[in-house]
Amino acid sequence: MCGQEKKDRFCTNLQRMLDRDLVGRDITDPRVLAAMAEVPREEFVTDSHRSQAYSDGPLPIGMGQTISQPYIVALMTQELRVDRECEVLEIGTGSGFQTAVLSKLAKKVYTIERFGELAESAQAVLGRLDVRNVEFHIGDGSCGWPASKLPPSGCFDRIMVTAAVPSIPEPLIGQLVEAGFVVVPVGHGGSQRLMRCERKAGELDEKRICDVRFVKLFGKHGFEQ
Repeated sequence: MCGQEKKDRFCTNLQRMLDRDLVGRDITDPRVLAAMAEVPREEFVTDSHRSQAYSDGPLPIGMGQTISQPYIVALMTQELRVDRECEVLEIGTGSGFQTAVLSKLAKKVYTIERFGELAESAQAVLGRLDVRNVEFHIGDGSCGWPASKLPPSGCFDRIMVTAAVPSIPEPLIGQLVEAGFVVVPVGHGGSQRLMRCERKAGELDEKRICDVRFVKLFGKHGFEQ
């Protein structure tokens, strides 16, 4: 298949994903839909899975990790309620696809990945796509962003966790602004509860969104290895 034919196929599959898997369900935020349309998901999957880039399912990216299905990426992004004034902390860079989507909506994205190989790959892809408002860190995401590298405000307007936690790590709560939101999958078993929590007077007001299935977040304030 020649380059133009591949491009046309990706465009067709992208439009099908937008119409069927996102708009056809409950993704209604036009900014989220535009971001999902702008980020080429095929750039974030392995060569052997490029033909499945716009199928509505997770795909392996190596190191025992996955790129989430497009619907879940869009749903979590919509629930996070990001705007152009937001500084967003993402826990679990993975392939960098969710990072790229957030970068289209936020002022700046700070993203943490524990696997250096994945972080370097994601950084390379975002570089090729000329994404410039993302800062990367390799380390334990359950501990939050390093204190020495925090933004001037000292906290984040939004936090997204792209791996399951047994409970929301205290360091993340401490780095969330008042009235800020965190979207995170919480649970011990094979499936978890996707939660959106708003910080109010230092406490989290929780809303359950749906059941999901994520890989675990290992770390000091996550799951034990």
